[in-house]
Amino acid sequence: MEFTDTKALVIGTGISGLSAVSLLERKGAQVILFDANEKLKCADVKAKLKADSQAQILIGTLPEGLLDTVDLVIPSPGVPMDIPMMLEVRRREIPVWGEIELGYRCGQGSIAAITGTNGKTTTTTLVGQILKNYNPHTYVVGNIGMPYADVADGMEPDAMTAAEISSFMLESIVEFHPKVSAILNITPDHLNRHHTMDNYIAAKERIAENQTKADTCVLNYDDELLRAYGENCPADVLFFSRLHKLEQGVDLEDGYLVLKDDGRKEQICHVDELHILGGHNHENAMAAIAITHRMGVPVDVIRKTLLEFRAVEHRIEFVEEIAGVAYYNDSKGTNPDAAIKGIQAMNRPTYLIGGGYDKGSEYDEWIEAFDGKVKELVLIGVTAQKIADCARKHGFEHIVFADSLEDAVKECAARAGSGDAVLLSPACASWDMFKSFEQRGELFKKYVRDLMA
Repeated sequence: MEFTDTKALVIGTGISGLSAVSLLERKGAQVILFDANEKLKCADVKAKLKADSQAQILIGTLPEGLLDTVDLVIPSPGVPMDIPMMLEVRRREIPVWGEIELGYRCGQGSIAAITGTNGKTTTTTLVGQILKNYNPHTYVVGNIGMPYADVADGMEPDAMTAAEISSFMLESIVEFHPKVSAILNITPDHLNRHHTMDNYIAAKERIAENQTKADTCVLNYDDELLRAYGENCPADVLFFSRLHKLEQGVDLEDGYLVLKDDGRKEQICHVDELHILGGHNHENAMAAIAITHRMGVPVDVIRKTLLEFRAVEHRIEFVEEIAGVAYYNDSKGTNPDAAIKGIQAMNRPTYLIGGGYDKGSEYDEWIEAFDGKVKELVLIGVTAQKIADCARKHGFEHIVFADSLEDAVKECAARAGSGDAVLLSPACASWDMFKSFEQRGELFKKYVRDLMA
């Protein structure tokens, strides 16, 4: 697809915005790059673009009348659709594409698109590895780190793409049409952005809205919302389940992951052969089996990859064992449901580090999931007092406050004994103290290893 004679407004100077600018310019568009953050400097933004970029950079406020000249708007995922500027764009009926939509329009091949509240990164990484072991023309893009726009125009006709898609990204799709979509689970998250649970669910379900019965949507049968959605999904539904036996789909039988489809039954592997911990990771593996099977990958390739796969960084990642204490980095546990899975994966008495940016979550179910495993809760960040109040309401009194993540690690190390675990699984976003959950996780690992000095 070409964009000659197209004037495009890209909103946001993060990684997806910069990638969109680059792709649009390669395709012949005239590009304006805008960011409302008045603290940014045009020269600094310019330095992040390609050396030959001709994009006009605007900071702070849009000049009056600029929208009169724009043919296409590309908002970054962090731009809410209900801010006044986007409402005005919609009122004027200017086409709005997210960077995922832009990449889709310029790419080739077949797409496996994965969303869900939790498990997206592990599942997408696993799907990507399985696809790569089958087809060298495989790309892993989206919320996982590589923008779709970076690679779209270089894709081969037989390319396969594994795309991690967030609810924010799904707000700005138009024609995005995966061959296989997947919704892993839906629990409350990002309600500060979506405002209601219904809006959040609707955003997630958009991943399948352009699919037909010739396509597949992989859904979690154990999630009541998704089981119900399966009855109305426009795609052919293939379920996976850890808790129920299925006539068709992927389930767990006597500890084995089993694929049932097209009248065949294939035993993939036993969960004890996997290198990823916890029931939630068994679900991620089942989803990956279903997705890649429907993408056309042979069972032997799926099996071999599963047996080789290691845990994703920042997701219940083993760091070190020091003086008999095992340290785990679950910085990607950025909401209570994800953090519950972190606790459930622990097989030792655990010192738990939690707290961070407040996304409007409630922490009752997380506290209840401690289930005698958590010896002490060490809290940091903006939500520390909110979480402490919730814990005390549920009768949990073993609470320590720390001023920083480094102090929290030191507090845990001073208290934990041989046979215990220390788990960073914050149940909150990182943005109050860190640039990202990745930075939080990297610092946690550094502070742990500093204990060995």
